[in-house]
Amino acid sequence: MNAEPEQRTSAPRRRELDVLRTLVVLGLVFFHAALVFDPRDDFYVKNADTTEAVTVLAGLAVVWAMPMLFLVAGLGARHSVRRRGTGRFARERLLRLGVPLVFVTVVLNPLPQWLRARAADPGHHESYWSFWPRFLTVHLDLGDFPFLLDGDHFDTGHLWFVVLLLTFCLLLAPLAAFLPAGTDGAGRAVARRPWLLLLPALPLAAVNSLLGMEEGYAGWNRWAYLIFFLCGYALADDDQVRAVLRRLALPVGVLGLVLFAATAPGFLSGDDPFTARTGTAMATRALFGAAGWCWVTAILGFLDRPREPGTSALDRPGRRRELLAYFAVAALPLYVLHQPVVVAFAYAVVGWSAPIVVKYVVIVTGSLAVLLPVYEFGVRRTRVTRFLFGMRPEPAFQRPRTP
Repeated sequence: MNAEPEQRTSAPRRRELDVLRTLVVLGLVFFHAALVFDPRDDFYVKNADTTEAVTVLAGLAVVWAMPMLFLVAGLGARHSVRRRGTGRFARERLLRLGVPLVFVTVVLNPLPQWLRARAADPGHHESYWSFWPRFLTVHLDLGDFPFLLDGDHFDTGHLWFVVLLLTFCLLLAPLAAFLPAGTDGAGRAVARRPWLLLLPALPLAAVNSLLGMEEGYAGWNRWAYLIFFLCGYALADDDQVRAVLRRLALPVGVLGLVLFAATAPGFLSGDDPFTARTGTAMATRALFGAAGWCWVTAILGFLDRPREPGTSALDRPGRRRELLAYFAVAALPLYVLHQPVVVAFAYAVVGWSAPIVVKYVVIVTGSLAVLLPVYEFGVRRTRVTRFLFGMRPEPAFQRPRTP
């Protein structure tokens, strides 16, 4: 996810990627609401009754959703570097990602941790304002790079994505000047040998297997996300690569399903599949990493269907296009806002005497009913709030017209 889509680029906009990115972010509301009922995940607020079905469904999202955001962000970074140069690219990412990271960490991120303490101990009556300075009591921890702050009550929470993305962009900036300006060579190689498209599955499998998967970062090792980011940067919308992606979407997707299914015995065994050094656990992590690459590339290929200009609903003028454009710039604000809202609703709902399905629906619908108006009226309409949430000073698109 870039802080906000580039508005001027030499390449045609990939509207389907804008839509996919925003759908993934909105899907996180459904995902994190489900973790309230997951018997394995240590979410901030837990329901007394849980179901294993959540674990299975969560796995279907974890294998591709966050990797896709990093890959699309890498592709956007390539276009941004071309347009701005490396120095301006680094400064722009510091503003668009660094400012909301600091602002939300200070203002919103203490809330889930405070609610976690209250949910775990009904006798815990510490006020939010008493907890807030304790949350912000931190020290440097260089051993957990790039997560440099640690504390007894501090929690990066869902902002781990922003921390990693900002780190990857800043690591890329000084190297970008020495990287090839075009991707024609890679495109021709992939066109001649389509199997080369599967090569990134190998380092992804190795990183997950050898370094371990990290539950706090959506089930992937943090450095596996760097591979997705760099692959997005390297592919850079190459037409020859895109043609191969379209052609191989179905077989690669089937391969991804087979690899993902093969992880089931490892995840159901007695070993911890995330960190255990047994052969079964390491093989499970390797299969998961390879499956993730297959899923991401297959989804890109299925979505990338060439159309004549003006024939797609994403290109034609009209309300649907305006709506899609409106949400395209909302991805980062909605992302940084969503988890405190979900946790707050979960805290209010888990004590109800109601079936899991009812509670889940209330958490999701209530969260969306708060998030969207907060974005429209609390973030989007002023220069100050746009700056604090990583948006450009002026609206890139007008609000969808009402009939």
